[in-house]
This record gives sequence, structure tokens and C-alpha cells, in this order.
Amino acid sequence: MSDAHRFWLNFLLLYAFIASITPEDCFYSQKLPDKLSLLDTKLNLSYCNITRLQPSTFRTYLNLQILDLSYNALEELDFSVFQYHTALEKLDISHNKLRTIKCSSLRYIRGITHVNMSYNYFETAFLCKEFATLTQLRHLGLSATRIDRYDFVNIAHQALETIFLGLEHLQRYESGSLQLLNTEKLHVVLPQVLTDSNLLLYDDFNISTTLEISHVLCEETCDDTIREVNMVIQKSKVSKLILRNITMPWHEMGKILQLSWHSTIEYLTIHRFTFTNRFYYEYIDFSKGSLKSLTFENVIPNVFLYSSVQHPLNIFSEMFVENLTISNAELTYFSCPVKSSIFQSLVLTNNKLSDGIFQNCETLTNIQFLNFQNNILERLSYIPSMTSTMQSLKHLDVSGNRLYTDFNTICEWSESLLVLNFSRNKITDSIFNCLPTNVEILDLSSNQISSVGKELNRLRSLKALYLSSNQLSHIPDCSYISTNLIYLNIDENLIYSPSKEQLTKCQNVKQIIIGKNKYQCNCDLKAFTSTAEMLHENLIGWPESFMCEYPEELKGVILKNFHPSEISCNIFILVGLIVGTMVVLMIFMFFLCKYFDLPWYIRMIFQWLRRKYRVRNSYRDEDMMGKRFHAFISYSQEDYEWVKHLLIPNIEKDDRSIKICHHERDFIAGKTIIENIINCIEKSFKSIFVLSPNFIQSEWCHYELYFAQHSLFGKNSNNLILILLDPIPQYLIPNKYSKLKAIMKHRTYMEWPKVKGKHGLFWANLREAIQTDIPLEDEETSVFN
Repeated sequence: MSDAHRFWLNFLLLYAFIASITPEDCFYSQKLPDKLSLLDTKLNLSYCNITRLQPSTFRTYLNLQILDLSYNALEELDFSVFQYHTALEKLDISHNKLRTIKCSSLRYIRGITHVNMSYNYFETAFLCKEFATLTQLRHLGLSATRIDRYDFVNIAHQALETIFLGLEHLQRYESGSLQLLNTEKLHVVLPQVLTDSNLLLYDDFNISTTLEISHVLCEETCDDTIREVNMVIQKSKVSKLILRNITMPWHEMGKILQLSWHSTIEYLTIHRFTFTNRFYYEYIDFSKGSLKSLTFENVIPNVFLYSSVQHPLNIFSEMFVENLTISNAELTYFSCPVKSSIFQSLVLTNNKLSDGIFQNCETLTNIQFLNFQNNILERLSYIPSMTSTMQSLKHLDVSGNRLYTDFNTICEWSESLLVLNFSRNKITDSIFNCLPTNVEILDLSSNQISSVGKELNRLRSLKALYLSSNQLSHIPDCSYISTNLIYLNIDENLIYSPSKEQLTKCQNVKQIIIGKNKYQCNCDLKAFTSTAEMLHENLIGWPESFMCEYPEELKGVILKNFHPSEISCNIFILVGLIVGTMVVLMIFMFFLCKYFDLPWYIRMIFQWLRRKYRVRNSYRDEDMMGKRFHAFISYSQEDYEWVKHLLIPNIEKDDRSIKICHHERDFIAGKTIIENIINCIEKSFKSIFVLSPNFIQSEWCHYELYFAQHSLFGKNSNNLILILLDPIPQYLIPNKYSKLKAIMKHRTYMEWPKVKGKHGLFWANLREAIQTDIPLEDEETSVFN
């Protein structure tokens, strides 16, 4: 079968399984598709009202390793539904309605390591003989209302790691029943009502080295419980005791502590302890005993009265125990031990301890690990003075407080301090003026540090420096940092454009984390990227953690894939390209000007555009009334041949769209020349003057220009068109042509090109200058009518 066929077959099987679970069957059916995947090794079907499992239910999940079917409504279970799941390791069927299981089907889960069958409807804890075949079983969860002596005989030979017994509803227990269990840790939820519970406790304390007991409730007095514990604890083999969900008065807990101190118990953990009644100081002799570690986690003080001469919490500072943890206890006070303490580890996390703790305390000479994480410490100057008397202190954690730098005195740290955690505070750059010189691991992450100064060079033993989530704008100068530094974390800062030089100086650091910064991808980052590629073995997270943030169009692009052009990043290449382009353009322009007379063409086009604009915006209808000709031509008789054979034929074409007033055909006989000139100028919309040295020598040309001056210049001088047929030096123009001099000096005129190839553009430009829509009179009408 091909991979494609196998995929579609699995898909159809998955669809059939999902379709078989109706919305009424599953409380979270809308989330169910998100949980299901053919490739998943974990499947969570808890909190569904599943009452029965079909043989084909899980057939498609061949890789299934962890299955959670807790909090359902299963009434019976046949393990044959898992016959195809050889990889299944963990199965949780707790909190269902199971009364029996089909023991013969246990052979299908022989590779199972975790089975939780607690909180079902089993009356007895009896495990059938087929459980003996589960040779890989390491964790087992059970619950029952009755436990008989031989209920666990079939697993007696198995060395388990953990057994959980939920016995809240236990009604009968036969002595010695738990003695058959062979486990490293036993977790028992004590029954609410049980006669002779000491028998159960005795067995609990003697079958494993680690014991966890849950749900001990005695709000007023715990004499029976204390007495029973005292009876069995003396012969106990338990070295690690965990008490969970305990409610009792503080003085009763004190009795349990005293009993534990003089037993085989070495590690005592009390989790979620609610103490009631009064809270007062009571002396307990902790000087002798085997207890090495004491932990209080999640302490709920339902106490309304404190009554004692000494502070009630002094009992903790007097304890002779190497490791003490008090966490989530709303602790506001912890006194300095009166006598020299054997504390080696003191963990006071998630409390409300404030400034001043352990000031001038000289009895914590053996302390090596001190943790004040998540309290309300504020003044950083108290921390060095606190440690100065702790001669053995190696690890200090004051993270998650409100510390700010306020150093006004000389910093006196413990010389033995090697690990210092200042993360998640309000510390600024001045912290580098006051650090322990022998520290090897320094955590300053999640603070307000903007730069790392030269003061860091005093830390000659520094091996790891954490500066993530600060306000750094550049990579610290590693030349000022110890040569022993092997780890540097500066991710999630404000490093937009790190330089190649900064990274090169840190090339001896074996592990650098600098990703997750908001990189601005530009030319300045190109050199850094090249260096980072060479040092990629030192850069943790390269290249996937290094992404562009700016500009917006490059957001999300990996730095390794950012390749700006060489031209845009090299100023010399860019300048050379611009200069070279300009030189080539100048040479090209010179070539055009020399061989193609480009300026002439430009002037002609400019004139054409200018006239086009003026015609569109300047001519009024009343200016065109009474006009019969588009233009009147004035020229010297010496230029007659050019006008007759070139000018008129190229302007007046066959379409007769333009009509020229020419004296040879349009002057009226019987009229004087002056009268004809005046009338022709008035009947023409524009006047064309063909200028040449001959023009300024002609008297009649002088008259025509004079009349045109008075007729046109006062109205619209744009209607005067000058054609320079031949060059006219200014000194040859007589004074009487002063107006002509001014016009030629300040107005553009059209030059007749000698090159034949330019004639076409010249005539087109001239026609455009003359062309206009005028209400021409009937040709038969007299000029003078």
C-alpha cells in the first residue's frame, strides 16, 4: 500500500471515529477535533461522558503512548481495545464508574508502565492474577471500600516506584494487607472514618522509604492521630514523609514536627497546611535528630490570635536542620538565629519579607544557599551588608522583588558568593559599581539596564552573564569582561543594529544568546550577519531566532536570508555609479548637441507647448470676430522665393485649414498699399514677420511692422510670430526698429533650420502656432465689407 493510500485510509478511520462521538456524549465536543491527530502520541479524552469503548475506537492511533480517559462514565472496560497499541505506556481511567475489569484482556497492555484506576466503584482492592503479567508496571493507582489481606498478592513480586491509594471511603482494613506491596513511594489518602486506623498507618510507615499522606483533618484536637503516629513512627522505615492537605492547630503540628525529628525521617514536606486556633511560640528541642530537610509549602494561617512573649515564628530560626523551605506562607518575619545555625539551605520564596532581614546576623555562618525569590525587598544596599557575615554563602537568589540601586556606601559582599540572581527587579546600570568580585554566575535579566560599563572587568571569575529582557541597545564590550566568560545571554533587548566589531570581540564566548531582538534590517546589519554566520557555532538559536523587525516589509525575515544589494550598501560603488552615469550622460548630451542639434529641437518643442498653452487659455471669442485670415505675412521682396515656394505651400495645404493673407493675391486693386496693409492686418488673427538682413532694409516692412505694433501689441502680443530666416546682428538693426530689438531680445522666435531633416518639425511647429478656430467669412465676401 502506498503512503498516499495509507494516509487516506487513516483519514477515513479518523473521520468515522469523530463522527461516532455525538455532542451529547462529550461535554467538550467542540474542542475534540483539536485533540485528535493521527500522529499524536498523547490523547486527552477526559471530561467526556463516554460510557463504552468500541474495539475500533483507537485502532488508528498506532503511536499512542499516553491516554487520559478520566472523569467519564465507563462502567466496564475490556483492554482488548488497546491490542494494536504496543507503544501505550500510560493509561488513566480514574474517576469513572468501573466496578469490574475484564482481567483476561490485560495481556493486551503488557508494556504498560502507568495505570491509574482510582476513584471508581470497586468494592475491593483485589488485583487478579493477570496483573502479574504487567512486568513493566511502575506506577499504580487504586481505590476501594474494603482491603483484605491478600488483595495485593499478585503484584507482591513487582518492584514498583509509586502506588497511590485513594481510601477516603475505606470501611474495612485487614491488618498486614499493605505489607505485600513492594514500592519506593506510597501515597495514601486517609479514610474519613475508620476504626483502628493505626493498623493502616503502621503498614503505611513500613512498606516504603517515601510516604505521602493526604487529608488529615482535626481542627480542635489531634490526640488520636498524634498518638497513632507516635506508636508507628518509632519503628518506621520511612525516610521521606510528605503530608498534604493538612488542617490542624499549630501546636498539634509542633508535636508532629517533634516526633519526626526523633525518627528515621530525613526529609519532611508539608504541603497545603491550614492551621487554626491560636499561634504562639512553643519551645521544641530540635538539637538532636535525623531530619535534614523541612519544607512548608502553601501555608494558610486561619489564625486570629497571636499570644506569646517571643514571636511565634522564632521556632523556625531555632530549628537544627540543614535545609529549610517556607514558601507561599505569607511570611513577613524571620529572625536571625540566636545560636550558631546549621542551616545550609534556606528558601523563603513567595512570601512578604521586607528590607532589614538578617542585618548584622552573625549566626548563619554555614549557610550556602539563600533564596528570597518573590518577596517585597526594595533597597539593594541591604543585600551586600546582609551577606557580609555569611562566610560560606555560595548562591543568593533575590529575584522577583522590587530592588532598586541605592548604593551610597562601600559594598561588602561575602567573598564566598559564586552565584547571584538579581533578575526581575528594578535595577539600573549602577549595579555594576557594586558586585561581588568572585561571582561566577550573574543573572541580571528582566531589569532596567541600558549599558554595561567597564566596571564589569573587576569580575575576573565570571563565567555566565544573563542580561536578557533589559534595555541594552548594543552588545556589551567583551574586552571588558572576564576571559573566563563562556555564556552570555542578551536576547529580548533593544539591540536594533548590532555591529560586526561588537560581535567579534565576543568570539571567545562559547555560548551567546542574542536572538529575539528587534533587528532593523539595513546595510549596517550586513556585516554583522556575515560575522554571525562565521561564528554560528557560538550563537545559540542561529539562524531561526534572528529575525528582522524593521522595516515593516521585512518583518519576520530571517537575518540569514536578508541580502541587500552591494550597490545600496557601498557608498563608493554608489558614488562611482552616479558619477559614471553623469559622465556618460554628459557625453551623450554632447554627442546629441554636436551631431543632432538637440538644443534646437528642445526650443522648438518648448515653443510649441508654450503656444499650445497660450492658445488654450488666452484667446477669447470677441478677439476672433471679423477675422478672414489666420495670418498676415510680412517679408522683404528679397525673400520672396522662400515665402512663395516654401512658406505658403507648407502652411496652406490642400485641406485649407489655414488661410494666409498674401499681398500678391489678397491686396485689393484700387486701394493704396497702406490701406491694404492696414486692412489685411486687421482681418488677420496673427501676423508673421520673416526676419532677415533684407527685412530691416525694406521701407514697406517698416510700415507693416509699425502697423502690426499698434494693432496687435496693445491687445495680445502673442499673435505676433517672428521667423528668423537669416541671422541679424543687433548692431545692424536701425533705431527705428527699437520695438523689434526689444521683442527679439525678450521673446523667443522661430529659426529657419538650414538642415533639411529639421524642416518637418519647423513646419509642424509653425502650423501649430497659427492654427486656431476662427469664424472665417465667405470667400466671395469682400475684405472691406
